[in-house]
Amino acid sequence: MAKVVMYSTQFCPYCVRAKMLLESKGVEFTEIRVDIERDRYSEMINLAGRSSVPQIFINDDHVGGCDDLYALERQGILDPKLGLGE
Repeated sequence: MAKVVMYSTQFCPYCVRAKMLLESKGVEFTEIRVDIERDRYSEMINLAGRSSVPQIFINDDHVGGCDDLYALERQGILDPKLGLGE
């Protein structure tokens, strides 16, 4: 199973959608709440080059935000990236 890290905030609807997709696949992930751990927000920007949430990393590879995650799902790329079905 892949290592998944998501930078998020509590009331972000895109964060909720991204978490729902990962949870529906049974994927465990580490959630870093940048609204609580404010110092992690600058870390997220440095790693992702973006300031919006969510920002999602699979095995330290930045895959983007919610729309990017769903695009990978539609293209059939997400499951292999997550190590599902191996």
